[in-house]
Order: sequence, then structure tokens, then C-alpha cells
Amino acid sequence: MDESSPRNGRTMFACLVGVSQVLGLASVVLTGVWLGQYRGGFAWDASPQEFNLHPLCMVLGLVFLQGDGFVAVFDVHRASKIPDMYSLHSWCGMATFILFCVQWVVGLMFFLFPVTSSWLRAAYLPIHVFCGLVLLVMCIGSCLTGITEKLLFTIAPTYSLFASEGVMANVLGILLVGYGVLLVYLVTKEEYRRPPNPEEESLSVHFKTLTEGESPTSP
Repeated sequence: MDESSPRNGRTMFACLVGVSQVLGLASVVLTGVWLGQYRGGFAWDASPQEFNLHPLCMVLGLVFLQGDGFVAVFDVHRASKIPDMYSLHSWCGMATFILFCVQWVVGLMFFLFPVTSSWLRAAYLPIHVFCGLVLLVMCIGSCLTGITEKLLFTIAPTYSLFASEGVMANVLGILLVGYGVLLVYLVTKEEYRRPPNPEEESLSVHFKTLTEGESPTSP
């Protein structure tokens, strides 16, 4: 019974990871189908088709394609003389972008090229993890507000009549929510966390020693 419990936990973890990846991939594919079938595809000529790169890049992720997504939307706004940064979607998106940049730079300094002391890195580690979850929630929130904004700008008269484009975009939003919920669950579930590596263990022991006055025990 003791051996079966960890095995069941690993099986459930693998299943949930698989489902989350299916939802994420489905979100990307559905975004491409929506913008390709209903919004005219993609281009880079300051046309509405260039703007389509923005939602696609947002869904694909803020890690590798964030620069292209932001350049596309500002380029189209400038060519079409549309004001920037006035909507809730734009505020949420910019806040997400700024937080991601700060998270990336600070994480780089603290962990990849550590220029801080070990106790400071240990103190920042849980903050770094928390900010990662916040970024995930903010990314999905930005996508949801962007989907709604796009639909209201393009098919407002027929949106309430269950137009096929509106239904597809709503399904995309549900997939994104499901993807985010599963990822947050997997990240926060204690039994699904990987064992800490030696560096993380030493940081944890060092931080506990400094904050609680305990001496690290030797094996």
C-alpha cells in the first residue's frame, strides 16, 4: 500500500501534465485557425493581418515571441492612428510584459549569474516562484480580455447571436482557463514537486539557519 500510493501519484501527475499540454496545444492551434479562417491570416505590412500576430504570439507564450507580439500591435496602431494603452487589455498586457522582464532579469542575476549572497537568494526563491504563478495568471487574463476586445471590435452586432467566430473564440478562452487552472494545480501540489537539488538544499538550510537561529545538522 505504501508503494502503490507514490505510483498512483506519479500516474495522476503524468495524466494531468498530458491533459495540460493537450489544452495548451489546442489553444495554440485554435488561435491559428480562428485568425487564419476568420481574420484573414497573417502579414507584416501594418494591416489588420499584421495585428493577428499579436494574439497568436500572446497565446504561444511570452518567453520567446513576446517582442514580436508587442511590435505588431504598436505598428498597426501607429499606421491606423489608433490610440495606445487606453484599454484594460493593454494595461494588463503591459503590466504582464514589465513583470516578466523584471522576473527574468532578477532571476538571471540571482540564480544563473549569482551576484548576491546565498541567504538573499534563498529569501528570494519563494518570491520568484510566486511571481511565476502570478505571470501565468496575468498572461491568461490578458489573453481573455484581448479575445473579448477583439470580438467586440469586429463582430459586435452578431456576437450575441452566437456567431461561429464568437463561439470559437469563447471556446478558446475556456481552453486557456482550463490550461491555467491545471498548471497552477500541478505547480502548487506538494507531492508533485521535484526533490530539491543540492544547491537548493544548501540555500534552504542556510536561510533557515539565519532566520531561525538553527544550526544545520550534519549527516
